[in-house]
Amino acid sequence: MQQKIIPNLWFDTEAEEAANFYISVFKTGSILSKSHYTEGGMREAGMVMTVEFELGGQRFVGINGGDQFKFNEAISLQVSCEDQDEIDYYWDKLSEGGSEGPCGWLKDRYGLSWQVVPTGMDEFFSGPDRERARRAMDCMLKMGKIDVGELRRAADGVAAS
Repeated sequence: MQQKIIPNLWFDTEAEEAANFYISVFKTGSILSKSHYTEGGMREAGMVMTVEFELGGQRFVGINGGDQFKFNEAISLQVSCEDQDEIDYYWDKLSEGGSEGPCGWLKDRYGLSWQVVPTGMDEFFSGPDRERARRAMDCMLKMGKIDVGELRRAADGVAAS
């Protein structure tokens, strides 16, 4: 089935470079197609205009549209990780050349925001035990990269070691 909603990511000139970077990080993607600016276009003829790529079965389009728009935290891509090793891997790869933020958020080298979180993270914040949720939230708010063990200990009321 054709994907109905395809995120489009606006870059100045680095759409193809970014697509290749994301494919190298996620290791489950490929470039699907590229289009180029023609004579009389908004950018130099021959420059990549769009690059369609896939990551983990999700299609994206990167466009080299110019420098008038920048990414911000109003939108982010969430990476659900099965364990701490996976969190560490994506955190390290995606934040390289970018910046680390709070609560599992980071910006990559292109300024795109990501949330690197454990699968099932909502278990810490939902359920009838509001005190458990409060402890987990207090702990997470002090983190950059999520530490699942530390978050679980805080939620369960176990003192940090």
